[in-house]
Amino acid sequence: MEFVELIVNGRTLSGEVEGRKLLSEFLREDLRCTGTHIGCDTSQCGACVVHVGGKAVKSCTMFAWEADGMEVVTIEGMADEDSLGDIQQAFQDNHALQCGFCTPGMVMSAAALLDENPDPSDAEIRDYLEGNLCRCTGYQNIVKAIRSVAEQRESAAAA
Repeated sequence: MEFVELIVNGRTLSGEVEGRKLLSEFLREDLRCTGTHIGCDTSQCGACVVHVGGKAVKSCTMFAWEADGMEVVTIEGMADEDSLGDIQQAFQDNHALQCGFCTPGMVMSAAALLDENPDPSDAEIRDYLEGNLCRCTGYQNIVKAIRSVAEQRESAAAA
């Protein structure tokens, strides 16, 4: 067993983990950040995407001990106490979800994309989301939601 301490969504959280425990499991089972979904355990679906040290990672591909001392942001950290974050709100407004299982990973990937490229084209959005699978929506409204956030942020910056 190994003791790990992470800064998760701005709060210092810790626990003991076996060396083989995945970050996705540690977040869900031990730290109760259940918004991080586990869809495949093979890094194919992207439902488990979180930000570690400012980078989007599939948390099923990382051991919990590898994140020791790092800042981790999960889907729960994308909203404040009173309202959804802008990407979450855009997903709702643009009907970019159906069953919602892939949504946390999609939102986290979209946030990383918009941090890297504040004004992506539709093709760039689709390319960036290639590692996130959605079995329900066909991606059209997901792309529309991400595009709307980019446009809103651009308008706010120009004002």
